[in-house]
Amino acid sequence: MPVFVILIIFSIAFYVYYKLKYFRSNRPMERRWISAKSSIALGAFVFFFAINQFFIHQSTISLIVGIVFVLVGGGSAWAGMRAYKHYLPLVIEEAKQLGKNGS
Repeated sequence: MPVFVILIIFSIAFYVYYKLKYFRSNRPMERRWISAKSSIALGAFVFFFAINQFFIHQSTISLIVGIVFVLVGGGSAWAGMRAYKHYLPLVIEEAKQLGKNGS
C-alpha cells in the first residue's frame, strides 16, 4: 500500500532528523527530550513497516514477524510518548534557567 510506504519514509526521515538534532544539542534535558522524539519516530517506522508487511506477504512466518514488529514498534512509540511528556516540563525549565543566566 502506497500510504504505508509514505508513512515509513516520513517516520525514518524524522528519526534521522531527530538523531542529528540530538548530537548537535548541548543541553542534557533537551537531549533526552529529543531522544524521546526519535524513539517515537523509530517506533512508528517499525510499526508501519510491520503493517505494510501484512499486505505484501501473506505467509505464517510473515504474520508472526509482523505481529512481533507491531508490538515492538508500538511499545517503542508508547515509551517515547511517556518520556516526551516527562521531559517536556524539564526542558522548558532548563531553557528558562539558561535564559536567565545569559547562556
